[in-house]
Amino acid sequence: MTGLDGAERLDPALRAIATTRTAFTAEAIQLMREPFDQRRRDVAQQNDTPGVQITAHNVMAEAGVVPIRIYRGGPVPAPVVIYCHAGGFALGNLDTDHPQCIELARRARCTVVSVDYRLAPEHPYPAAFDDAIAVLRWVVDNADDLDVDAARVAVAGSSAGGALAACLAHGAADGWLPPVVFQLLHQPVLDDRPTPSKAEFRTSPAFDGEAADLMWRHYLGPEAGSPDAVPARRTELEGLPTALITCAEVDPFRDEAIEYAQRLLRAGVSAELHVFAGACHGFDSLLPDWPGSQRLFALQADALSRAFHG
Repeated sequence: MTGLDGAERLDPALRAIATTRTAFTAEAIQLMREPFDQRRRDVAQQNDTPGVQITAHNVMAEAGVVPIRIYRGGPVPAPVVIYCHAGGFALGNLDTDHPQCIELARRARCTVVSVDYRLAPEHPYPAAFDDAIAVLRWVVDNADDLDVDAARVAVAGSSAGGALAACLAHGAADGWLPPVVFQLLHQPVLDDRPTPSKAEFRTSPAFDGEAADLMWRHYLGPEAGSPDAVPARRTELEGLPTALITCAEVDPFRDEAIEYAQRLLRAGVSAELHVFAGACHGFDSLLPDWPGSQRLFALQADALSRAFHG
């Protein structure tokens, strides 16, 4: 732990487990994928799912098939959440945020549709976003068959998935995607430009500023950052759906989450912001039973319930 930026600020429970940085070169990603997926697969297989029905489907898109997983936790026709998993645009699959999807479906009494989008660097922008778009449109077009309410659609995402969810919300506000009533962004990746927290946590536990820079290079490829790919580069935020934004204290993405929430508020968009003290990036995956993680799940469910059920 010695030498990691911000490590001394972590809660002791997280300090004991978040002891290393995340290397994010293209070579490291190839080495990480299978162990990362196996760890998340093991966790997914151990999760109890009382009250939540889980099924797997495939969505046909222009670029091919997009696997999805559907979590049903409420009476039908249920409000529905399109969920994009974490992984720095380069890691992860439907197992990555499986426990989080269960919590959302169960606690908010809704249906959650998790998207297994294509990964960078093999598939740079707009591949992942195109997959998320295809799933959102498919869910709305097939709402009756899926027993979901097309008038109560939310988008959600964690980390890189938060960028995809935010971009879906942009498309909905602009009218070229189906309407979205709420956006739930956890530790979201929103800006490819420098921020104070990226500099402060250049070598922090779990995920750091150096990995953040590499992540954007993998995702954007040779393209320069644009508002279509990088949510914080959008200049006009008026008319976006209500938001809950949550982030961690010791996280290179902290400042862009705070700034985005403030910009939403200044644009007249109802937004709630929570910074989890003593936490690092991915704390809810590292320690889902930690009190801070449980507070996060309760907060997310409460925000979704208010958006969906009044």
